[in-house]
Amino acid sequence: MKKARRRLFGLEVRAFVRDPSKLPEDIKEKVEVVKGDILEPDSVFNAIEGTDGVVIAIGTSGSLAPTSDMSEGTKNIIEGMRAKGVKNVSACISAFLFYEMDKVPPRFVDVTKDHKRMYIELKESGLNWVAVFSPHISDDPSREIIVEVNPEKSPGRCISKHDLGKFLVDSLTQEEYYKAVIGLCNAPLPQ
Repeated sequence: MKKARRRLFGLEVRAFVRDPSKLPEDIKEKVEVVKGDILEPDSVFNAIEGTDGVVIAIGTSGSLAPTSDMSEGTKNIIEGMRAKGVKNVSACISAFLFYEMDKVPPRFVDVTKDHKRMYIELKESGLNWVAVFSPHISDDPSREIIVEVNPEKSPGRCISKHDLGKFLVDSLTQEEYYKAVIGLCNAPLPQ
């Protein structure tokens, strides 16, 4: 008996997550869910096996404490991609990287430092990386977005989770975004 293929955005998607129960049901139905830990290289390598690209969207489960989990996880993902011959990667990283560290709100400094280490891992990876410096991620519905390549500052303050997710996936196959920092936001609503 053949396993039914699940599709999201017209693609076969494997979601590598710490806690599958946190995935919305409508997403679970459309993706292959693999439980794992980005800090365990073997589970990362196994999750990458057979893929054509990787989207990195690592969180800290709400903690703002000092961490290296995101950058260490990114390093494991990059090593897994190299081992499996996967070349294209997009990553959601904080728009606070557009700021000098002394301008970052103090409570976000530690997490921003790890985002910077993530970005350095990507830049030095030799892969076709896309670093999306995301502003605040909202639950708003999808709408028009503004995208800037290698901007000096963020083009806006907010992006819908729907638009961010779509961009992270779409950018995997858009060469004009490879090896670039992307600033994006939702376009302002008409007055």
